[in-house]
Amino acid sequence: MTRRRAPDPAPDLPSDDDAALFRAAIGPVRELPAAPEPPRARPPRPSTRMAERDDAEARSEFRQLLDGPLLQAGDSMQYRRDEVPGRVLRRLGRGEYAAQEELDLHHSDSAQATALLRLFLRDAVDAGIGCVRIIHGKGRNSSPDAPILKNLVDRLLRQRADVLAFHTAPAAQGGTGAVLVLLRPRR
Repeated sequence: MTRRRAPDPAPDLPSDDDAALFRAAIGPVRELPAAPEPPRARPPRPSTRMAERDDAEARSEFRQLLDGPLLQAGDSMQYRRDEVPGRVLRRLGRGEYAAQEELDLHHSDSAQATALLRLFLRDAVDAGIGCVRIIHGKGRNSSPDAPILKNLVDRLLRQRADVLAFHTAPAAQGGTGAVLVLLRPRR
């Protein structure tokens, strides 16, 4: 035999008489105006520590590059990554690789030349070009210390991961006023 459980008694709810009595005791009520939200604290300004550190690193690297020996007008430029055999650099210096594109930096200042060179190299790599010629001039109108564009090109090419090797062009292709550059194939 199962026993049935008795239902729970209903909680004591105020009757209509109780509610009316409460309202009479309180009297007329008016709604309070909404309180304005407290002022929010300003969010912290975004930190530029990473950008500042990157800028400081770039300036430091640039200063180190400037502290190195400067190329003179008649100096030859050459560089190769460790993965590039020496014979490739020698062939490049003899002009045995055909330049598929060319950039002439004559009449550019340093800032223009830097921007043009970076854009040119990026576009050449994107297009799958393997060898380019950059004409920087011999520095006849540069300061007597060193040809500015030649040194700029030398340092910028050494820093780029997409440059495998470069060598001063043979006399028939510009001599000490131009450089042939081998670019890393696009992956």
